Amino acid sequence: MRLKTSLLKEPKHILYFLNLIKHKELVSCVGWTTADELYSCSDDHQVMKWNLLTSETTRIVKLPDDIYPIDLHWLPRSIGGKKQSHAESFVLTSSDGKFHLISKLGRVEKSVEAHCGAVLAGRWNSEGTALATVGEDGQVKIWSKSGMLRSTLAQQGTPVYSVAWGPDSEKVLYTSGKQLIIKPLQPNVKVLQWKAHDGLILKTDWNSVNDLILSAGEDCKYKVWDSYGHLLYSSQPHEYPITSIAWSGDGELFAVGSFHTLRLCDKTGWSYALEKPNTGSIFNIAWSIDGTQLAGACGNGHVIFAHVVEQRWEWKNFEITLIKRRTMQVHNVINDAVDLLEFRDRVIKASLNYGHLVVSTSLQCYVFSTKNWNTPLIFDLKEGTVTLILQAERHFLLVDGGGLYLYSYEGRVISSPKFPGMRTDILNAQTVSLSNDTLAVKDKAGEKVIYIFDALSGKPLGDGKSLTHKTEIVEIALDQKGLTSERKIAFIDKNRDLYITSVKRFGKEQKIVKIGTMVQTLAWNDTSNILCGIQDTRFTVWYYPNTVYVDKDLLSKTLYEKDASDFSKNPQIVHFVGNQVTIRRTDGSLIHLNISPYPVILHEYVSSSKWEDAVRLCRFVKDQTMWACLAAMAVANKDMATAEIAYASIGEIDKVQYINSIKDLPSKESRMAHILLFSGNAQEAETLLLQTGLIYQAIQVNINLYNWDRALELAVKHKTHVDTVLAYRQKFLEDFGKKETNKRFLQYAEGLEVDWNKIKAKIEMEIAKERERAAASATVRA
Repeated sequence: MRLKTSLLKEPKHILYFLNLIKHKELVSCVGWTTADELYSCSDDHQVMKWNLLTSETTRIVKLPDDIYPIDLHWLPRSIGGKKQSHAESFVLTSSDGKFHLISKLGRVEKSVEAHCGAVLAGRWNSEGTALATVGEDGQVKIWSKSGMLRSTLAQQGTPVYSVAWGPDSEKVLYTSGKQLIIKPLQPNVKVLQWKAHDGLILKTDWNSVNDLILSAGEDCKYKVWDSYGHLLYSSQPHEYPITSIAWSGDGELFAVGSFHTLRLCDKTGWSYALEKPNTGSIFNIAWSIDGTQLAGACGNGHVIFAHVVEQRWEWKNFEITLIKRRTMQVHNVINDAVDLLEFRDRVIKASLNYGHLVVSTSLQCYVFSTKNWNTPLIFDLKEGTVTLILQAERHFLLVDGGGLYLYSYEGRVISSPKFPGMRTDILNAQTVSLSNDTLAVKDKAGEKVIYIFDALSGKPLGDGKSLTHKTEIVEIALDQKGLTSERKIAFIDKNRDLYITSVKRFGKEQKIVKIGTMVQTLAWNDTSNILCGIQDTRFTVWYYPNTVYVDKDLLSKTLYEKDASDFSKNPQIVHFVGNQVTIRRTDGSLIHLNISPYPVILHEYVSSSKWEDAVRLCRFVKDQTMWACLAAMAVANKDMATAEIAYASIGEIDKVQYINSIKDLPSKESRMAHILLFSGNAQEAETLLLQTGLIYQAIQVNINLYNWDRALELAVKHKTHVDTVLAYRQKFLEDFGKKETNKRFLQYAEGLEVDWNKIKAKIEMEIAKERERAAASATVRA
């Protein structure tokens, strides 16, 4: 990826003296109204409009000679939930202590006395309902949309050079000398402050999608922080102070400006491209709405434009590169074939996966099959700017300013899920996940909530309840294969713990189980339900994560682990396709890891119920991890014969004996209940036995688990085997040399003598009854 820059031969911002001498005046600020229209302000007191389609530049307004503009920010396009096709007005801060609300046509709607000294920056919040300004007087002020003062948020002793709103518009970030300060709008809430640079901080920016903070200063460095003030990346010192820095809208890239320097960086900090244009210092950078280009306000009177080109997408044997704004090159590395894909409009987003390339331009969406690049399916988009494309095997998701839209690869709209307080502008690949039958979206308003939808209907899945965790969720991912009823979602929370749970939620809450700690990044395999992640300094593959619901003790035996200290700090998993994992290191380099192909084959055998083939594969591979996976898979699928072989192969003799005892049980219901018991689901086992009328067996399950109170409760409720429960309880206490202290047991034991012969006879009668029922049931089925 790189930047393709363009500069005019002569700057448009020029001040003439006596109509003879021309002087290039520095451009102080720039801002986009649409993807092809830009406004710029300069010390020549002019506001210019640049039309990139027609290459025309027109003067919008000539400001009074005492107004020197410093900062410009357009009112957001979405105000109070209403979407507008383009911004209608902007705020302009100036050196005379005022800010000016100016319409798109150049009319100054209002000028407000805001600060003593220059107003150094002004920023609207994401809803366009509040404006934050900072100035040389060290004050941070919040204003209404109409320019009425709401509050003076802070009073610093030094000038405040830059300000940014938090993603939820509840906090404001501003600079104070070498410090960065995050101040909540609510009074009496703790302020976060930390030393960020060794020199004066000149610029800062806070992205609403990834919640990361940028800072740049006179120490010639730029840095990336999380919203808690933890340093994620610090650049090497540049030759000159960093004078501008800005996030792209989707939070995937940011740009850095300095003297004769323009740099394009990944969100983790490393640099994609470095340009050395003849611009002087770049004082301000603004990204276009679609994130494909940026503009810079230059010290020599120029406005520099830069387009992001040479983006790259890879899948299996295909490599696709955006070589021009409207042209893609497809390279098949197997036969070295090259195809060119031409588009009518500028390419904004693309995704390559599951045998399809999905490309969105400003007006249309193109769907290509990797088998045929000549005849794409094309349909018009409702809204121009697509911010996210996610693919599953059967369909794909487009996210734009208007909502979430699921399409089939034939271009048919499948559904458009909605949820309360939906903000599509802050969704990214970490907070949205898609599978063939399910869509999961992490809510930004409630950081602990995940909304789960049926992909085909767009309605909430199960009983309609969202999934709620005890702490904030950072990243989510749905598995891709298997039945809808068994669909699992994995997520990482703020503490970097990895959890897994089922997405089917009816009535009783499904268990959310922790399977990993200190997890930085995760990804599901595209062809089987294998999960990989990076835990602290280890790369870990969970070959069968569902093991945690079947036999928790086996989980550690179904893992593959590899030292990940070579991956440097905070690596990211990019793809997990087939048996190859692609990881991006902090410096931007890619590492390709190959895992064993055998677990994928084992998953295929089990999904097709080819148990004999699965056993043969494990015998061939001779790997304990494979046997452990097969044991868990067999128990999950109620195939106890295969489970017995697998457990025996990993030396779990006690479990082999228990499986043998299950096989000897007379009825199918009893066997099913004990399989549930084997997986640790005692409540489900008891419920199944009670539903099928096997009361004694339900009581005996609780006796075996030493759930004495529940066993007595069932016996009393169903008026049977009270003496059996008391007898086992008495024997239990005698074995440990204890006396009965439970009032309920003392009450029912009063005047009751335990006769073991009578109890054994009753138990034998219950077993005989169960055998008769099982035989009768088998006869009926036959």
